[in-house]
Amino acid sequence: MSRLDPLVARSRNLVEPYLAPGAIVAVSGGADSLALAAAVSFFVRRRGFEARAVVVDHGLQAGSAEVAARAVEQCERLGLPASVRAIEVRDLGTGPEDAARSARYRALLDEAGDDTPILLAHTLDDQAETVLLGLGRGSGPRAIQGMRPTNGQLCRPFLSLRRAETERICALHDLDWWDDPHNEDPAFRRVRVRRELLPLMEDVLGGGVAEALARTADLVRMDADAVDFLAIRAMPESGEVEDLWTFADLDTPVRLRIWRRLAIDAGASPGELSHAHTVALDALMQSAGGKRIELPGGVTAVRNGDRVHFVPRDL
Repeated sequence: MSRLDPLVARSRNLVEPYLAPGAIVAVSGGADSLALAAAVSFFVRRRGFEARAVVVDHGLQAGSAEVAARAVEQCERLGLPASVRAIEVRDLGTGPEDAARSARYRALLDEAGDDTPILLAHTLDDQAETVLLGLGRGSGPRAIQGMRPTNGQLCRPFLSLRRAETERICALHDLDWWDDPHNEDPAFRRVRVRRELLPLMEDVLGGGVAEALARTADLVRMDADAVDFLAIRAMPESGEVEDLWTFADLDTPVRLRIWRRLAIDAGASPGELSHAHTVALDALMQSAGGKRIELPGGVTAVRNGDRVHFVPRDL
């Protein structure tokens, strides 16, 4: 490139705040992750920054090893050191997408070690899809807050970029990206959201839907974080509610957060603990003494007088 394209410059500006020595770029071979690799490679080539790409081969499709090898080749052509990490994906009942994602993140965290940032190439389009999928689950604000720009070691610099922009960045770098056939398979709910629901919403609502959903996620996340902060400050140190009358003075959203945290701390299963469970716990304030609420994970909440405590179910 004889003249720096503004989009390439923007991608580098987005990446720079997330870089730290030893940073890992998660690369699949798709346009999004190769565009991310291209942005990071600038800092490796021109500024001597220490970073590398890791291509996770899930082994779920024929030819996956060749796709991974091609991704490594393109990263190294950019000047970004790269390697393949082959993994085995085991579905423990959460579905193939969840199983692959969990296995991938475990492999990346193992590669990175403690504190090293892992850069992921999720885009604004991914964020919009995540919000719609969460809205369909109907499980409260946390379901529609989308992906955080930073979540522990996981960093997402490209959440403000559109998928079409990452493809253009790849084209500007003469990169040949891979189109995952799973991204065209309507058996996956996310694919139908991407190919059918979002285009329909854009048509009916007049455009700008993906950007609006991403803004909504940001606003919901800020509000949810504020309520979480209040809940943490009001959390009983004893692990139980010792005075329901005082507890009732808290705002309902704060109380519900506390009930959930108390239940999980007592051993309830976070993935199975629903909004209905936390509402049932809150209703203990209006119940008589001796009332019990059975929770997933083998935990029971028991009201005795003005106190609620949590016990293993076999007690």
